[in-house]
Amino acid sequence: MAAHQHVGLIGYGAIGRDLHARLALDPRYRFTILLREAADAVAGRETTTVRTLDELIAAKPDLVVEAAGQGAVAELVPALLEAGINVVAVSSGALGDSELLGRLTRIAQKSGARLTVPPGAIGGLDYLAALHGAEGARVRYTSRKPVAAWADELREIGQDPAALQGEVVLFEGSPAEAARRYPRNLNAGLTVALAAGHERTIVRVVADPSVMRNTHEIAVESPVGEAFMSFANLPSLSNPKTSALTALSLAAVVRRHFDPVII
Repeated sequence: MAAHQHVGLIGYGAIGRDLHARLALDPRYRFTILLREAADAVAGRETTTVRTLDELIAAKPDLVVEAAGQGAVAELVPALLEAGINVVAVSSGALGDSELLGRLTRIAQKSGARLTVPPGAIGGLDYLAALHGAEGARVRYTSRKPVAAWADELREIGQDPAALQGEVVLFEGSPAEAARRYPRNLNAGLTVALAAGHERTIVRVVADPSVMRNTHEIAVESPVGEAFMSFANLPSLSNPKTSALTALSLAAVVRRHFDPVII
């Protein structure tokens, strides 16, 4: 039997748990999970847990998936890359910090490791990346979610979520500022900007009582054409601000990392 493909996991919240549950069913994978605190019901075939980053590095995983929030990208990912370990950073909003992105890029170049930003709940990143060769391209990303996803934010600006009649634009501006304001729930906007270019991307955050799904809209105008992409995803049962598709997409990224043929 072929050797197991060894996946490290940082973070065991909604996304981490779902990813682990899905891939742990596949006999090709084994897991080492970094847990800073005791977690209930970390179970699965070929799964071990560690408490420190040093222990995770010593386990020598082939790939580590970060799903622990933006702070973990700055705190933990540099050492993993320095050790030559490939990393998938779910919390792509952290890369809105240009200094951190530059540092991680330099480390990866030196060690030969690779840092991957997954698409998460959206698609079309290949199209957006192609726009780097199109002068004058403009991209508008809109995160449109049900009122329940932004109830606290609406109350903070004096809006009663239960009485909302029309959409409310909570934010419109740069991808980096959007990621700073919403560090747990707007990674997709920063991912779009990384693909298309920060300088040509605008991010909007909308609470909309007319929608029942987490909706991502990407509108493109460029000299080579126009595009509009919309992804209406059901929310995660454990976190309504996160799309249920996110963990599925992440599992696909992990599989693709090990696949001999990449599509």
